[in-house]
Amino acid sequence: MAITLYHNPRCSKSRQALALLEEHGAEVTVRRYLDEPLNEEELRDLMSRLDADGERLVRTQEAEWQEVDDTDLQDQEQVIAALLRFPKLLERPIADDGKRAVIGRPPEDVLALLHAHD
Repeated sequence: MAITLYHNPRCSKSRQALALLEEHGAEVTVRRYLDEPLNEEELRDLMSRLDADGERLVRTQEAEWQEVDDTDLQDQEQVIAALLRFPKLLERPIADDGKRAVIGRPPEDVLALLHAHD
């Protein structure tokens, strides 16, 4: 079972999540979402597999948030519009096995995808 990790290599939590998955023998495909942003369809698909609302999915502490801080984090359409405009606002890391996705905060949370297939 391949896991896609939406990864920012400059983020320590993202690096920790990648290392944990690799240590546990997971087949990981890394997607550097800042270099290759998700399109609208990909964002919708990912969000449908995440058990998280906009408040967990959006990094409101980033400077870019000031540009879209009128976004209602409970409104999926507004969250998608903000993330399309500023990919940096997407929380990281996110591990996705195609059926379920989890935010790696803390990084150990990504291991839940491995246990789901035991």
